[in-house]
Amino acid sequence: MKTHHVYYVYIVECCDKSYYTGVTNDIDRRLWEHNNDEKKTSYTFSRRPVVLKYCETFQYIQNAIAWEKQLKGWSRKKKEALFRNDWEEIRRLAKSKKL
Repeated sequence: MKTHHVYYVYIVECCDKSYYTGVTNDIDRRLWEHNNDEKKTSYTFSRRPVVLKYCETFQYIQNAIAWEKQLKGWSRKKKEALFRNDWEEIRRLAKSKKL
């Protein structure tokens, strides 16, 4: 019997207005961890509460990791256009990037 996997690439906004991008196989658990876990060295520990701004599902972990890496390289403006699902703005910002 083949098991179906679901992976999530997500972006949360922290209370200091910074963004954290991650990948997980359990989005509810991961959001709970960002807001409740006692791991003091985690990025979000001192930036609570966090709020989910974006989430995309993937069947294959390799695709999820590739998308997460791409998003981590995006500017704040591009991420905010993603939250609005504004692909025209994302394309415009990509073209205007200084080389």
